[in-house]
Amino acid sequence: MIDLYDTTLRDGTQGEGVSISAPDKVRIAKRLDDFGIRYIEGGWPGSNPRDIEFFELIRKEKVKKAKIAAFGSTRHNKYQASEDPNLAALLQAKCPVVTIFGKSWDLHVTAALRVTHEQNLKMISDSVKFLKGKKLEVIYDAEHFFDGYKANPDYALKTLAAAAEAGADCLVLCDTNGGCLPWEIEEMIRAVRQSTSSPLGIHTHNDAGLAVANALVAVRAGARHVQGTINGYGERTGNMNLCTLIPNLMLKMNKRCIPAGKLQELTKLSLFVSELANVLPDDRQPFVGRSSFAHKGGIHVSAVQRHEATYEHIRPEQVGNVRRVLISDLSGKSNIDFKSRQLAIDFEKKPEAMKTILDEIKVKENEGWNYEAADASLEILMKKHLGQHRDFFDLAGFRVIVEKRQTGEVLTEATVKVKVGDRSMHTAAEGEGPVNALDNALRKALEAFYPQLAQVRLTDYKVRVLDATEGTAAQVRVLIESRDAEHEWNTVGVSENIIEASYQALVDSIDYKLLKYIDRAKAPKAAAAKKGTPE
Repeated sequence: MIDLYDTTLRDGTQGEGVSISAPDKVRIAKRLDDFGIRYIEGGWPGSNPRDIEFFELIRKEKVKKAKIAAFGSTRHNKYQASEDPNLAALLQAKCPVVTIFGKSWDLHVTAALRVTHEQNLKMISDSVKFLKGKKLEVIYDAEHFFDGYKANPDYALKTLAAAAEAGADCLVLCDTNGGCLPWEIEEMIRAVRQSTSSPLGIHTHNDAGLAVANALVAVRAGARHVQGTINGYGERTGNMNLCTLIPNLMLKMNKRCIPAGKLQELTKLSLFVSELANVLPDDRQPFVGRSSFAHKGGIHVSAVQRHEATYEHIRPEQVGNVRRVLISDLSGKSNIDFKSRQLAIDFEKKPEAMKTILDEIKVKENEGWNYEAADASLEILMKKHLGQHRDFFDLAGFRVIVEKRQTGEVLTEATVKVKVGDRSMHTAAEGEGPVNALDNALRKALEAFYPQLAQVRLTDYKVRVLDATEGTAAQVRVLIESRDAEHEWNTVGVSENIIEASYQALVDSIDYKLLKYIDRAKAPKAAAAKKGTPE
């Protein structure tokens, strides 16, 4: 069994752009506890009010199995351990586990702490002994251990011995600068293993892109305690990513680190933490990223449909992820076939449409359209070719006016004239910008006919210039994300005019919502007809 130690709430929050409130830290801690993480480091109680608040809040919560840890440093040279403010703050956190770091690299001892080698050893020993005397589990983080071992192996080992002899429950070897190579880590841990019988742990950073690899070789060399963060959040390029480590340990190395059945929750955990940390999910993150099991090339899609192992090293369901097939100019018929089954679109009555759709997609992708990011627009295109689409309205015209006044105020107004059946509607609406005004006016005109559109909200809007050399005359691609109470969907438009491109994407968004509404309305009738019962 490998003990996982999560430091997202402390080390992870040192990452650029990561911000987590004390109540949200509690929510994350409870989620980590439920997931099966053994240790959850809450923060440095003597360093800031937010961490102090977290420890106060978490004491009121029921933590099932995880151990909450408080983090701090060894005593200051000018204090006795019993008088040190940092150690006192650790006690005030009232956690069953404390983690303290000390210096292993003689450069830091003399240049940063400005103490002698012997004084540093005494600071480590006194601090551990004092905390153990308070009946606490003490984890000792040997900061900069690997750099220290390279510079002065004898002294680096003496720092570990000082912590071990004082009663530390685990010695964690830290690649604090994140610059070591895997074979260096493995060699040094095997050397340490020869000098101590204490349990060993590993703490790696990702400055050389090797944090997970270094942690895995550390486990192979004998480490039984691994520290990291969810999604790899942390200072500089981040800490070791637990979302990558855990499936590698369990699926590739057959090492248990969380309870059976919990691995399938990994993707949801990753997204949950990114949401509360206010960081966009990394689509290309191994195992849990949206693109981890996404296939674009036609040959790849064809092969993976026959046997997933051809282009997938694990089944996505093992980590709670899903297989995705992307539609683009690189697609083949297998991409369209997969997507049609996923969208419940039947080509049986019109099989020739598959090639026609594929040909149109290739032409439009060359013009700048991007269907892999706009599933709703893709579904509408497919249904148009199959005769399963209907026109919900006809546009008579629209106009958008942007006016800037002497006061500096900018006003935007859109007018829209549409026809539904034999009825016409002419409306106007203001907005925060031309696209928002057009969206407001269009939905205002149509809601009289289709009240369900009142549920729809535009939640994201992206513009990409397709050929910057053309300057302001360049083609632009607009991607719109919309949602209602239950679903979200993406649509696309392309034009030399940004308003026209936006209009195309807006119309697809409206069409998609109305098509789904009709499909849902038909479902009970179809079920009743199948059973032979009255509607």
